[in-house]
Parts: sequence; C-alpha cells; structure tokens
Amino acid sequence: MNIKQFVKLHRDDWNQLEDLVSIMHKRKSGMTGATIDKFYRFYQKATQNLSYSQTYFPEDEVTLYLNGLVSKSHNLLYKDQISSMKQIGHFLSTTFIRLFLEQWKFIVAAMLLFTLGGVGSFFAVVNDPQTMHGILPAEIAQGVNPEQLGSADGQVNSSVMSASIMTNNINVAILAFAGGVTFGLLTVYVLIYNGIVVGALAGLFFHYGKSYEFWAYIVPHGMIELTAIFIAGGAGLLMGYRLFVPGQFSRGYQLKKQAQRSVQLLIGTIPLFVIAGLIEGFITPAAIPLAAKYSVACITVFGLVLYIVIGRVLLAKRQLI
Repeated sequence: MNIKQFVKLHRDDWNQLEDLVSIMHKRKSGMTGATIDKFYRFYQKATQNLSYSQTYFPEDEVTLYLNGLVSKSHNLLYKDQISSMKQIGHFLSTTFIRLFLEQWKFIVAAMLLFTLGGVGSFFAVVNDPQTMHGILPAEIAQGVNPEQLGSADGQVNSSVMSASIMTNNINVAILAFAGGVTFGLLTVYVLIYNGIVVGALAGLFFHYGKSYEFWAYIVPHGMIELTAIFIAGGAGLLMGYRLFVPGQFSRGYQLKKQAQRSVQLLIGTIPLFVIAGLIEGFITPAAIPLAAKYSVACITVFGLVLYIVIGRVLLAKRQLI
C-alpha cells in the first residue's frame, strides 16, 4: 500500500475523529454514551493508522498529522478521566463484546479443536481404562478414584480434582493465547491436548457408570472456564492466522496489532475465571444434591448467552447512532 492509497482509505475516519474532537471540546459535559463510544472507536483506528504510518511512512507529513490527531484525542479522552468502575463497565459492555463478535469464528474453531481431542480420548479410555495412564498427567491419573466419587472421601477428592483442573485451565488459557506467536501451532496443540485430558477423565468415569456424578463436579464452574479457554484459544488462533496470512500488511505489524486485540480478549476472561473460582470454592464441594449443581451450570450458561446477546444489541444501537 502506497501513501496515496493509505490516505484515501482512512481519510474519512480521520475527518470524523477531527469533528468529534471539535464537538467534545465545545461540550465539556452532557455527552452521550454513544458519542463517547464513537469517539473511542475512531481514536483506536487512528492509533492503529499512526503505528502503520510510523513504520512505513516515517518521514511523510501524514505521520506528523496523525501524531497530532492522536495526541489531541488522547488528551481529550483522558483529560476528565471517568471512574475506574465506569472504565471497566465500558470495557466489558463494549470493547470486549465487540472483539468477541469480530472473532467468533476463531473461538468456535478453538472449541472444535478441544472437542476433537476430547472425543478421541473419551472413546479410547472407555474401551480400555488403562489407556488413561498413557494420556493423563501422573498426578491426575493416580489421584482419580471413580469408586469413591459421591462418598465423603470422594467429595474431598473431587474437590481437589476440580481445583487441579481449574488451575490447569487458567494455564491453558494463557498458553493458548501466547501460542499465537508460534503461528498458532502451540495454540492448536494446547487445545487438542487439554481436550484429550478432559475426555480421558470423562471416559474413565463413564466406564465405571459415574458420568452423572463426574459432570456434576465439573460443569458448574467448568462451563465458564471452558468458555474462557475457547476465547483465549480463539485469540491465539487469530494471531497465528494473521501471521500466516498477513495480507497487505507486514507480519510485524500484524503481530503488534493482533497481540493488542488478543491481550484485551484475555483480560476479558479474568471475570469468568473469578466467577468460576467462586463457584468452584462454594458450590462444587458443597454437600448439595447433584441436580442443584447441574442447575448452577445451566444458570451460568444462560448468563453467558444473555450477556453476549444483550451486549450485541447494545453495541449495534451505539454503532447506529
């Protein structure tokens, strides 16, 4: 892309940001959320354009122009900084939802890779339970006793097992995200392998007729944790894809751009892990009917779907204004 094509492609966005800067200077109060959101979106685009221009047109006047525009916008954006809670609310209700919707295909791909590993190991262990010793890490394989699940000791063991799985899943999310820098190859491996681990455990308990009990100790917090893993994995896959197919931009630019987006997505999964941790600490080991634990899982899934649907509707309304 030459300088003329670059300016022609983005000039309208810069003009709109200039207009919004002028409007927000005149109206120091009473700004609508839609206007602020639109301003923030154009500001983000301008910063990305500046980064590209500094890389490919460092001596051109368009770089000086963009640097000035971004500086004005930044000062205006953070001059009267809104409260931390409002910033968090804006991120979770707007930024995170937008990024989630933009890369939903990669999130689905992450889920399918995980499922592929899980289904394969499930049937392998169902056919031969001893296979689990060649699949599961030694500390998990040796600590699992399907016969005790549901007993007093089994509740303690299942709680320990769930804690181990939760800790593992957090590590998986981080690795799945970071694996994007390896062109996504590490991300693919992490997703498939951890699907294999979960599938092997599910196959073992199925073999002993304990599937109902096993999933009761997994799904209340597991539905949220797995969602977070798929989001992080999707971020890693997207980063890897952009490195494989950089398009008209350089791989260095794509890495910088996609890493920024992926970090935001990873940050957005933190509340999911916090909620999952609370459920895992108070619901999973609790001496309550297993049906109640399944009910918690259903509530978490409903809450996730509702959050995405409402976020999408609100985002669409803001973009139309």
